[in-house]
Amino acid sequence: MNIPIKTAFLILAALSAPAIARESGTYFYHKNWEVACDNTLTCRTLGFERDREMGSSVLLTRQAGRDTVPTGEVMLEKNDLRDDSTVNKLTIWINGKSAGDLTAAENGVWRLSQPQTLALISAVKGNGNVKFKGGESSFTLSNDGAYAVMLKVDDVQGRIGTPGAWTKTGDKPESSVAKAISQPVIQAANVSQAQPRILSKSEVAALRPRLLATLNEDMDCERMTYPGQENINGEIDKDEFTLTPLDDHHALISTLCWSGAYNEGHGYWIIDKQLKGDPVAVTNAGYKYQDGVISSYFMVSSMGNSATEEHWVWDGKAFPKSRSVLWRSRSEDGGWEMPLLVTEVKTAK
Repeated sequence: MNIPIKTAFLILAALSAPAIARESGTYFYHKNWEVACDNTLTCRTLGFERDREMGSSVLLTRQAGRDTVPTGEVMLEKNDLRDDSTVNKLTIWINGKSAGDLTAAENGVWRLSQPQTLALISAVKGNGNVKFKGGESSFTLSNDGAYAVMLKVDDVQGRIGTPGAWTKTGDKPESSVAKAISQPVIQAANVSQAQPRILSKSEVAALRPRLLATLNEDMDCERMTYPGQENINGEIDKDEFTLTPLDDHHALISTLCWSGAYNEGHGYWIIDKQLKGDPVAVTNAGYKYQDGVISSYFMVSSMGNSATEEHWVWDGKAFPKSRSVLWRSRSEDGGWEMPLLVTEVKTAK
């Protein structure tokens, strides 16, 4: 089955390819570090502990523009607390010397001060040693990949050769640094509260060829193309299509396109309520539709500590994408949110 692979290109591949430039931002990783820069050019850099791929981690956030100062946060993996006690104090040690305590925040996050953040960056991008100690637990931040990822941040934000660069500093004026880009604005439209209905077999027969005509390498739907296939549980999924009214003139068609061990993707198309015109494809990776918003949620691993989330908002004519985010180290207490696309969605009037 090739559908999940194609569908996951914009989501799963974002965590498995060396560099991806997307309409909604840039993602890059190298060894134990990764970075997601959103469409405003804010970059969030994530580094993990030395000995584990997905353990305790440090998030560095830097906005675009001249003279901006990065912020630093730390999240401890619960399994690190081997004495099963609550960590009441977390201290950062740089090259064997204490650099002070961190400030506890919400959802198990600890905040670094500005001097601590800058000292961490200076150490970890080279051969320095950065360790965090809390109670009887500790973890050492990996240096592997830090320089390459920080270089990517400098490149995206136009800092290479400037005094404020993380890597290749120089005497270029800070005025040459890329300015922050404003968030796109989406005006949400009112949507119908009419109940969805399952299309009849005759309606599906008439509509299927037009839906199939919208499919391409970026928008595939295997279960519509080849109905009657067994799913992951050995069962045959129903070949059902749902019509949901959007307003007096538009409707939303949806059907299951693919399913996997712990993910599934539904296709969504805009069409006129009379089902006479040509449908317009939105996505084949949708999870649900509610109140004018199509949502997608894709778990990259069965552990649930890596996932992607996307939203599309009805504006009265189309469903522009309003949100695209990577979730890392996600748990019941929260996780790192690394946006690739951010927008300002104005409430329907």
